[in-house]
Amino acid sequence: MTSAAYSPGPVGRAELISRLERVLHTRGRALLTGPVGIGKTEVALAAAAQAESRGDTVLRLTVLPADRTIPGAAAAALVASISALVSWPRAAAQGERLAPGGPARTAAGPHDSPVRDVGEPEGAAHSGQAHPGDSGAPGAPRDRGTPQPSPGDPAAQDDAPGGPAPYSVLDALPGPQRAAVAMLCREAPVPEHGWDPIALRLGLARILRAVAARGPVLLVVDGVQLIDDDSAGLLRFALHLAPENLRVIAVETPDPAAPEPLWVPSEADVLNVAPLHADEVAELLIHHRLPSRMAGRIHKASGGNPRLALAVGRSIADARTPVHHAEALSLSGRARDVARQLLGAVAPDVRGTLLLAALALRPTASLIRRAGRPTAEAELAAAERAGLISLTEDGTVAFTAGVLPSTLVHDACWTARSEGHVALARVVDDPVEEVRHRALATDVPDEELAAEVTAAAEAARRRGNSTLAAELALLAAESTPGRHGDRRIARLVEAAEEAARAARADLAMRAATDLLARDASPADRVRARLAVLDTAGQGLTGLDESYVHAMEDSEGHTALRAAVQLRLAVKYVLADGDPKRSRAAAVASAALAASVGDRMTAARALTVQARMDRVLGSPDAERVLTEARALEMAERPLGIRNAAQILTIRHALFDDRLTDARDQLSALLPLVERRGTVEDAIELYRTLAEIDGRQGQCAVALDHAGRSLALTLEAGLSPGPAWYALALAETAGGSFARAASYARRSAQASEEEGDRVFLSRSLYALGRVQLLTGDVANALETLRRVRTGEEAQSAVDPSMLRWHEELAEALLANDAPEEATALLAEVRPVAERLGRTTVLLGCDRAHALYLAAQGRPGEAAELLTRTAGRFADAGLPLEHGRALIALARVERRRRRRSAAQQALSSAAAVFEQAGAAPWLGLVTEAPPAAADPAPARGGAALAQLTEAELRLARLVGQGASNQEAAAKLYLSVKTVEARLTRIYQKLDVRSRAQLATALNA
Repeated sequence: MTSAAYSPGPVGRAELISRLERVLHTRGRALLTGPVGIGKTEVALAAAAQAESRGDTVLRLTVLPADRTIPGAAAAALVASISALVSWPRAAAQGERLAPGGPARTAAGPHDSPVRDVGEPEGAAHSGQAHPGDSGAPGAPRDRGTPQPSPGDPAAQDDAPGGPAPYSVLDALPGPQRAAVAMLCREAPVPEHGWDPIALRLGLARILRAVAARGPVLLVVDGVQLIDDDSAGLLRFALHLAPENLRVIAVETPDPAAPEPLWVPSEADVLNVAPLHADEVAELLIHHRLPSRMAGRIHKASGGNPRLALAVGRSIADARTPVHHAEALSLSGRARDVARQLLGAVAPDVRGTLLLAALALRPTASLIRRAGRPTAEAELAAAERAGLISLTEDGTVAFTAGVLPSTLVHDACWTARSEGHVALARVVDDPVEEVRHRALATDVPDEELAAEVTAAAEAARRRGNSTLAAELALLAAESTPGRHGDRRIARLVEAAEEAARAARADLAMRAATDLLARDASPADRVRARLAVLDTAGQGLTGLDESYVHAMEDSEGHTALRAAVQLRLAVKYVLADGDPKRSRAAAVASAALAASVGDRMTAARALTVQARMDRVLGSPDAERVLTEARALEMAERPLGIRNAAQILTIRHALFDDRLTDARDQLSALLPLVERRGTVEDAIELYRTLAEIDGRQGQCAVALDHAGRSLALTLEAGLSPGPAWYALALAETAGGSFARAASYARRSAQASEEEGDRVFLSRSLYALGRVQLLTGDVANALETLRRVRTGEEAQSAVDPSMLRWHEELAEALLANDAPEEATALLAEVRPVAERLGRTTVLLGCDRAHALYLAAQGRPGEAAELLTRTAGRFADAGLPLEHGRALIALARVERRRRRRSAAQQALSSAAAVFEQAGAAPWLGLVTEAPPAAADPAPARGGAALAQLTEAELRLARLVGQGASNQEAAAKLYLSVKTVEARLTRIYQKLDVRSRAQLATALNA
């Protein structure tokens, strides 16, 4: 049997697959269980692929729903699968009865059986692919149930071209067993009294033992809950007699009507396939080329169920117009059908109870029972077993996926929904909830009821429940009769603004859409549109029409015009990448707000102006920011939308005043967590992660970046900025591979959102990792994209995104020293003018590499020594260590082994203290000084080679062809040829043999 490499396993299941392998190794049996669509089959197939790659025989049996009513169907399919997978030549089989180690065997490769996508129904294959038990030969489909030549039939011997057919596994069985198995497979007529059950059990057991006698076997039974009773009994007996090297994976969707298990599982045998985390859902979407910008909302809707997540993701991708953050998720029929399939796992009475839970604000088993479902506890327990809800000890009900309650409500008729709300209104003990249910139970507008709902919304606001307040405010507006038009419009405005405060983009959009369809005043239309814009997050593209109408309607209203100009200032920088235009809008907004005494809007506008001044390299940035902070402190307590304070911390980070930045942030973060917005908390955690990474507190940086991402996904915001922060944190103390993955995710999400600021940042993070890991060609391409983007945005201050030093190093690694030194000459005067000291240190490190490339290693070493010391004095340990690595490389080229080893040892100590695992890996992977060639005659000549030329020379000297060297160095073959020409000229050699001699001289 030929081994085959297996592809990477399903997203987010690596740990589960490893645990499954351990269980199979120690116990020989494993039961994968979980709801429909959770990915059980994918995990089993991944384990099967690993087994096949080791050379094991893998038997796959996928039980179909129709099999449940056909006696012996699953067992017959298993025998057919074994017949297709394993064959014995007739000559060998006639001399021995399934003797171990005798005849050769053949087996299907890992891709011969249908491998489903996690979005496909479990227990079914892609359309057009055969069932594993339906094959007549490895890889060749055979209709299930079609009569085959019986043992002894001449057709069975003469079908094969060029000689007799392979001997069937049935031929090796004793007569009664052979006859019983043939009847099971419908290869012989079944008498009225049926087959011999004992002979059939022994025959199936003998077949499995014979296959296992030839080597390790893995049997995967997918859909054990669908096995017919006869087959379940047969398999139970056969597995009881099976040898230890026959391991079994059973895949089960919990079903009360399922037969007895194939074996009595212990706790160690049962592996529950859990939902994916939000970040894993994002990875799943990217893997399937679906939009990842709404990963948080898709995770909420799907509950981490992979099939449901993909269905929702495809609904968004297939929408006629792009789905905006401010809109409700668009669910296609496919997404609803998947939800209905999940709900179909329980009885109609259970679904009726679940409908009440979906209608309730805080559903509990007690509440639902009092609302008219006397068997609520039993029905909710059934729903929990089906994976639809979770029940806490106090009876609180929580749906596992947001699309489940919405589908229940969506599919229920108006009468059923109304009756449910009436029943709940009678039994809830909270007056706010009681008013809510009464309002939802009627479709007749009523002013008295609308006033009650308005009061309830105010009560929810006082309690701090902003989400409920927003829902009730919109319900109050929708309950207002048409004859009270002005009152309804006023309530719609309040609902939109309440939704903006709660970050409920869907409610803000609903309120604004209703209001804009009515005869509202220009001022009310502006306020509604501003609420929608404030919930848009990073996704400001596609909202141009809203800005245009807001500007038109704000004509003559100074305060509103100031507010619109403020939103335009944000749009111009994020969506348009135009800081100059953003600054102009911010200046206009601040002036208008000041003229009417709106100090809060003025503070926010000045904050945007200060941010743009910093980008554009204006010396006025700090003065403007100080003015914004003074206004902000006079208007708002610390912890509530303190944009100027947060920007002050960011500026300290840019300047590498890290202790100052951390002190300010540590004072502000607890207050923001307690009473601030989720957006402010996300930004502070992201900033804290960047500070930690720069200071060398790598483990803490990873924790804070993870919190930023968790809050982002929970809030349903674009994950681009949080992924960028995590890419930086992983670069500092996690893994370069994960850092590159997060950077790519951030770039994709930012492109989807049209966010140019974070697109540049994520590309910078990616290019830096590529450069550090030696992927210099791709690093150059990525960092050139950063340069193009930053120049298009007119960015001047080099401290906000330090791509200049990275691009210069990438240029040097790609033999472009003139371009590298020109770039450094361009950025250095700007950094000196603005006083960006640590930016100049980065330029010094890159310039030292330039000196080394120009054959001046002594000067390079001297500059790197000074630079490393100054980085250490600045409290930047990772930059300190990076300069030491560069120094070690230069010293090796100077053949100063002791100095090179000392620099590497110092770098290792720095990285170890910081917990910078990937950087420590760079030190340990660096070639030791003892491995360098002796200085002898070729030493001076080799010192003339650049770092890139030396890498290529060593590869070629070790026997690599031009094509192999190009692949390893991520270069084109033409670039390798040109670089080799220069190497030959510098070393005065004319062949690869002479090059190898020069390297080893």
